[in-house]
Amino acid sequence: MANVAVYNIEGKEVGTMELNDAVFGVEVNEHLVHMAVVNQLANKRQGTQKAKTRSEVSGGGRKPWRQKGTGHARQGSTRSPQWTGGGVVFAPTPRDYSFKMNKKEKRAALKSALTAKVEENKFIVIDEIALSEIKTKSIANMLKGLDVSKALVVLEDGNVNAEISARNIADVKTAKTNTINVFDVLKYNTVVATKAAVQAIEEVYA
Repeated sequence: MANVAVYNIEGKEVGTMELNDAVFGVEVNEHLVHMAVVNQLANKRQGTQKAKTRSEVSGGGRKPWRQKGTGHARQGSTRSPQWTGGGVVFAPTPRDYSFKMNKKEKRAALKSALTAKVEENKFIVIDEIALSEIKTKSIANMLKGLDVSKALVVLEDGNVNAEISARNIADVKTAKTNTINVFDVLKYNTVVATKAAVQAIEEVYA
C-alpha cells in the first residue's frame, strides 16, 4: 500500500496515510482512461448543428439559362452548392453523440486516473478543511502553503463552507466524492483531497 503525507490547512505535514491499493494502486489502463474522457466530452455535446442541403434551400426551381450557346457552364439550379446561397454539400444534421460505458469500465478508468496522480506525487491529502465561515482567502492560503496551482479539491459531503470558499479561485475546482470524474482528475495538475474524502472514495470504489 502506498503511503502519502498528510498536511494540515497551513501546509505543514502532520502525519501519513496508507492508501488502499484497490483504488490508488491499480495497473493504469490508458485505453479506459482515454475512453472515459471521450465519453464525458461526447455526452456533453448538444448535437444541434444543422445546415440545409440543396433539397432544403428555397428557390432555384427554374433553370438559370439555357443548356447551350451562352458561353457559361451548364446549370440546372441556382441552389446548387457552387452558387452563393446554395445548399451545403453533406450538410451536418442534428445527432446524438453520446455513447455508453459499462459501470466496471468507468470505475476502472477512475481508479487508473487516481493511481496515476499518486504515482506522479500529485495527490495531496489534507487532514481536514474546517472553515467556520465562507472565506476564499483561507483556501487560497492553503493552496499557497502546499505550493499548488490548478487544483481539484475533493471534499467530503456537507463541507459547504469550503466548497463555496474555493468557488471564486481561478484554476481551482471542488468536487464531492460522488461527483469526482476522470476528466477533472486529469485536467487539473494536482488533486487535493481531505482525509474523510479519501476514506469515502475507498469505501465506494475498493
